Amino acid sequence: MTGDAGTYLYVVARDSGAPSPEGLTGVAGTPVRAITRSGLVAYVSTVPLADFGEEPLQRSMEDLDWLDATARAHHHVVEAVAVTVPAVPVRLVTVYSGDEQVAGLLQDRHDDFCHALDRITGRQEWGVKVYADPAEQAEPAAAQEGGGAASGPGAAYLRKRQAGLRNREEAWRRASVRAERVHDRLASVAVAGRRHRAQDPQLSGRKEWMILNGAYLVDEERHAEFVRTVEELRGEGGELELTGPWAPYSFAALDEGGEA
Repeated sequence: MTGDAGTYLYVVARDSGAPSPEGLTGVAGTPVRAITRSGLVAYVSTVPLADFGEEPLQRSMEDLDWLDATARAHHHVVEAVAVTVPAVPVRLVTVYSGDEQVAGLLQDRHDDFCHALDRITGRQEWGVKVYADPAEQAEPAAAQEGGGAASGPGAAYLRKRQAGLRNREEAWRRASVRAERVHDRLASVAVAGRRHRAQDPQLSGRKEWMILNGAYLVDEERHAEFVRTVEELRGEGGELELTGPWAPYSFAALDEGGEA
């Protein structure tokens, strides 16, 4: 490895001796290869530091087109590996100085990787988003009696505004209760559950509130039960969006215990 190139890490698995996926390309069209050490295998690419060094990355991460293309290539490699063996994905744009640094990581954090692999083996991640229409969640505020209250256009506007705020607060309370109920029900079927930050409407492309952005680690033999539970919850009202199964990004972090 030269000083002009680094080693981009995608995912770590146990070394089964199986050959690396043929013809697999990663970020920037670079070929994917394997580094083995201590019974583990890391899937990596050689990338130019002119594009993936610390300073260039700071600029590139602000380029949404570059970020989207890089994320797609990264996830493509992770999925290609994860469909064949249990695999621990690493964060986007994780770049090391060279192969020896990656090999040292496999050796130094061998037990951590093994614990993470034990946690996800035989399990996959499912995503569930729940949306709520504020207009459907709120009950109309009771009309206020005029007796003794200030009158006039200004007072009427203020009362209307206050009623609208109360309606919105009540709508959010009802939506939050719904989100908790859905999450608890799904988590009871899963091994573990995570509640991620709800997406901004500009990102989700929806005018409705996203009241739940959940990830669930599910045993493979309970996939059908999990999907059936989503359908039952969908029948109770509100819109539920199910995605997956995915590589378990939300549950493979080395410093997390995977608990709900």
